[in-house]
Amino acid sequence: MSLSLSGLAIVLLLTQILATAQMARNPVIFADVPDMAMIRVGDTYYMSSTTMHMSPGLPIMKSKDLVNWQLVGYAYDTLANVDALNLNNGKSTYGRGSWASSLRFHNGTYYVTTFAQTTGKTYIYTTKNIEKGPWKEVSFKPSYHDHSLFFDDDGRVYLIYGAGKLRLVELTADAAGVKPGTTEQVLIENASTPSGTGGGLPAEGSQLFKVNGKYYLFNITWPKGGMRTVIIHRADKLTGPWEGRVALQDLGVAQGGLIDTPDGRWFAYLFRDFGGVGRIPYLVPVKWEDGWPVLGVNGKVPETLDLPANKGLIPGIVASDEFTRKKGGPALPLVWQWNHNPDNSLWSVSERKGYLRLKTGRTDTSFVMARNTLTQRTIGPESTGATLLDASNLKDGDFAGLSLLQKNYGLVGVKMENGTRSIVMVSAATGKPVEVQRVPLNQKTVYLKAECDFRDRKDIAHFFYSLDGKSWLPIGEPLKMPYTIPHFMGYRFGLFNYATASAVRPETGGFADFDYFRIADTISHAVTN
Repeated sequence: MSLSLSGLAIVLLLTQILATAQMARNPVIFADVPDMAMIRVGDTYYMSSTTMHMSPGLPIMKSKDLVNWQLVGYAYDTLANVDALNLNNGKSTYGRGSWASSLRFHNGTYYVTTFAQTTGKTYIYTTKNIEKGPWKEVSFKPSYHDHSLFFDDDGRVYLIYGAGKLRLVELTADAAGVKPGTTEQVLIENASTPSGTGGGLPAEGSQLFKVNGKYYLFNITWPKGGMRTVIIHRADKLTGPWEGRVALQDLGVAQGGLIDTPDGRWFAYLFRDFGGVGRIPYLVPVKWEDGWPVLGVNGKVPETLDLPANKGLIPGIVASDEFTRKKGGPALPLVWQWNHNPDNSLWSVSERKGYLRLKTGRTDTSFVMARNTLTQRTIGPESTGATLLDASNLKDGDFAGLSLLQKNYGLVGVKMENGTRSIVMVSAATGKPVEVQRVPLNQKTVYLKAECDFRDRKDIAHFFYSLDGKSWLPIGEPLKMPYTIPHFMGYRFGLFNYATASAVRPETGGFADFDYFRIADTISHAVTN
């Protein structure tokens, strides 16, 4: 039996398609997981990331293949008990909280470190069991910016930190603080030099590695008028001299470090700014040439990788939640984080079986200053979040519903005013909240939905409501979702309930019951902009 030329071409094409389908694709995580730090212990990879003002914070993720990740824990429940983190007295810490972490495994102990402008401190968290904890915390001043924790072969421990001018400080052997009597020293006078000296973002995001006896320091720069760029310096001694070069300048994929596989392959883990969905992780293959790690394929970030295929982000990074809890199990799955520190007296998943209850304990003047908004990431290229809200116990002035949280947020929910319930869509697209549409609600429950389209950086969301869960109606207007520096985070789905001052019933104590939150990686495309 023989194949015709056209038949052979079809077979080859199908074989190629099948092979491509079984390969990983970039981005490996199409969601806001920035400032990654990564280690491999045996055949298991662990990764930490930045979640700033969210609680719990400093997430730990796990993978067996570098591509498919799941949340396994957090280093802390709350970073600190201060007004800015508690959203008290008009203070907040959007875009601050804890920043870029460093993750290490040394002599049987896991270390994950971070720093916070909010408190002016550096934090060191340690555990023997990275997946189950518990974590021990120590903190000290000052806040070492974008530091890299490093255990050298001679038993000495260091932090490398700074922006532009990179510095070195020695820690105690247990990394619990700065070594007494040590003095900070300049490691590299201007680490930005390899990418040019014409302004822009100075070299930061330090991550230090030692491979075959040489030191390799990864940094990101953003030359003025250019794109985010990977800079690598190398040295034979930690104190230098250091030589540097541009390692990658493509698509703005930058900031991260090196990871190897059990079979001896190397990759760089990096991330890319991608509009409203946030800063998304990429993997780039690495080859070694003349003692340098060479990133990319012909200097470019590949679309496909010789790694197992992506299985999707549900339920490892985001997940639906029916709010049913097993006895002895966690109150909330790891995919959830509170916007700032929660008030744990004002929420419950046990007071009404199968529901999340959010109670009001004070009045607030704006959604972004309200406590106990429960959030999880949006995901790309598109995603939908939906919930069923029981609004029968709202008090006058209460507003509860589904949000897309960022500075220019959008809300759809139920407002109780003068004893009357209304479905309301609010848009803060202009930077200030505006009620766009109001629809009378003559029943106690309502279905709410938000759809996000991040394809080709469209960054558009649409809001919907339903009275029966079957027929959906659009409400309000499309929300443009820009990534803003004040919040420094991709848009997040959120469930909220807060009280506003009401002339009729100014007291608090109302509550909203959410039957479920369901997330999908598709949208209806029923509404076009």
